[in-house]
Amino acid sequence: MKKPNFFIIGAPKSGTTALAQYLSEHPAIFFSRDKEPHFFNTDWEHRGVTDFDQYLRLFEDASSHHIAVGEGSTTYLASAVAVPNILKFNPSARFIVMVRNPIEMAPALHTEELYQFREYVLSFREAWHRQKERYRSRKLPAFTKDRRVYNYGDRCNIGSQIERLISVVGRHRVKLILFDDFVQNTRRAYLEVLLFLGVPSDQRKSFPKVNARKMPRSRVVDSILRYGLWAKRLLRISKGLD
Repeated sequence: MKKPNFFIIGAPKSGTTALAQYLSEHPAIFFSRDKEPHFFNTDWEHRGVTDFDQYLRLFEDASSHHIAVGEGSTTYLASAVAVPNILKFNPSARFIVMVRNPIEMAPALHTEELYQFREYVLSFREAWHRQKERYRSRKLPAFTKDRRVYNYGDRCNIGSQIERLISVVGRHRVKLILFDDFVQNTRRAYLEVLLFLGVPSDQRKSFPKVNARKMPRSRVVDSILRYGLWAKRLLRISKGLD
């Protein structure tokens, strides 16, 4: 069984889902069935796959014709231990990092957390001003597993995260992609990634939009729907609230 040799490790809301989708459609690349298993960030409560054998099964269909095998968990960049854990698993791993202007990234991240039901403060301004207070609080909502969700400032401190990454793996094993460059010339960024991974071009020319930003229709309707779904999850109700 082949194991992953490249990882898209962040940052969130910077085009990682689109890149993962494009790469997964390349015949010489195998991408994890679960795009974000969050397996190696063992210092976070927010993890998807926690069992090693289950993690390996995400790649069981990779074959000899797949030159590159990868996954894309955006918590890895912010984690202090994910990259060292990955290097213990595969010492020759390569890392792709997509970065975005933090001023744009923070509100986009807040919106994503709302839709993932980990955030409950609808106003980004309020969530930003209360982040330290909420991070220090001992009480967490039942639907939030990790208090780091609320620490938008630290999560968007991409510069220090990249410095830590490069200090561990070296610059030659890291491919940095600016979100704006990726949007303006997706094909060029895609070809640069293929070159970084040692994969030949598939002559792809079409790059449809993936995972466009979600915009709430209205705060009232959005909050009603969200709290209804939270109640459904917490009470384990399978019918009647759809």
